[in-house]
Amino acid sequence: MNADPYTVPDAALRRPPAGWRGRLRVLGPGIVISGSIVGSGELVLTSSLGAAAGFALLWWMLMSCWSKSIVQAELTRYVIVSGDTYLRALNRVPGRVPIGRTPVSWTLWLGLLIFVPGTVGMGGILGATGQSLAILFPGLDAYWGTVIATGTTAAILCSGSYPRLAFTMLILVAGFTLATVVAAFAMQSTGFQVGWAHIGSGLQFDLPVEHLVLALAVYGATGVNAAEISTYPYWCVEKGYAGFIGAGNDAARLERARGWIRVLHLDVWITLAILTCATLPFYLLGAGVLHAANLRPQGLDTVTTLSGMFTQTLGNWSLWLFGGAAFCILFSSAVAGFGGVSRFVPDYLVEFGLLERSRLETRRRWTRIVGGLLPLVSFLFYLHVPNPVTLLTIGALAGAVMLPVQSGATLWLHAHCLDVRLRPAPPARWFLWLTFLFQAGMAGLVLVFALR
Repeated sequence: MNADPYTVPDAALRRPPAGWRGRLRVLGPGIVISGSIVGSGELVLTSSLGAAAGFALLWWMLMSCWSKSIVQAELTRYVIVSGDTYLRALNRVPGRVPIGRTPVSWTLWLGLLIFVPGTVGMGGILGATGQSLAILFPGLDAYWGTVIATGTTAAILCSGSYPRLAFTMLILVAGFTLATVVAAFAMQSTGFQVGWAHIGSGLQFDLPVEHLVLALAVYGATGVNAAEISTYPYWCVEKGYAGFIGAGNDAARLERARGWIRVLHLDVWITLAILTCATLPFYLLGAGVLHAANLRPQGLDTVTTLSGMFTQTLGNWSLWLFGGAAFCILFSSAVAGFGGVSRFVPDYLVEFGLLERSRLETRRRWTRIVGGLLPLVSFLFYLHVPNPVTLLTIGALAGAVMLPVQSGATLWLHAHCLDVRLRPAPPARWFLWLTFLFQAGMAGLVLVFALR
């Protein structure tokens, strides 16, 4: 197995840090991906599910947060150890489709099919970002707010600067997480107070059929979704983890690999803690405030309706606070989401034989080009359907179909391509199998609804 020069550059070897304090100093990919993990799905879809179902699906939200990080961690384990990129790893899965210049695995073709509705969903993020700007600046029309959000996102991604993006995401993640937690605590001093009876009713594993489609979309969008599972390995590569391990099969490399896997796992679990703390307040606010007030986010009034979660708990003055927090959430989600996609599009060109694997500068140039153009394409989808909830639901349901492919591919890669000495412990493998089986059943339900 030959290492990709994109993931394992020459002379990049580095010993892993000792102790958790040393590991904290080399974290970073989780912060970037938190910008998309804790974003539009949480603000728009999670709150909408709470508004529709009340507290009944609290257990579903917990499962959505906690059941997918195992795939994120274990797929990236393979990437940083093997030197494969995400798409090169998926391309090793058996089942070649003899179409085009170079036959590739069926998993890549499925990913291309899902790319289109995923781009549609990103249009919903840009539209909601524009609506949040209209709240912050009352004289600004939501349309022009969306234009500004689209242009700014494209400009940032055209620069192709990971350190600048990481710092931006850190500030935005901290800002919107703090604002939501404050609003959730403030709810306890109002008429919308949440009691233990509410929490207990949400842990009874009830799944109302009338909310099933939205619940499936929430599972596909919240926590670590398919898009973030696919882009996280690229952020880890750009941080240098794969290069630090290097190629070869000697004892020193084995030690480096184990050390950097520990760094990777710490990054993943910190990300999991961030997304849990930031996701649950949205659901509780949606269930406790919007559901009680019979408010349902839809269309051009989506973000305005969602602002009731703050204004009903903190007072009317908090409309500005919500506007700022919503902008942080949505804009960071857009930048991280488009930024991640722009990194694996050039990889598609490589796997399809349209770009040489060794042409690193060309691959980076394609990353900047795609980062600049893709927000404009998503913006056109929003102009056609100016309803963030609808667009995000389309993207999330498509992403839910990709989840069992990723977890199944991870199981296959571990069994057939990963050094047995670096495979996860049995409990992790068992949990990964359970996740795969559940996601396969869920994807089947999505397909049934799509065919209907």
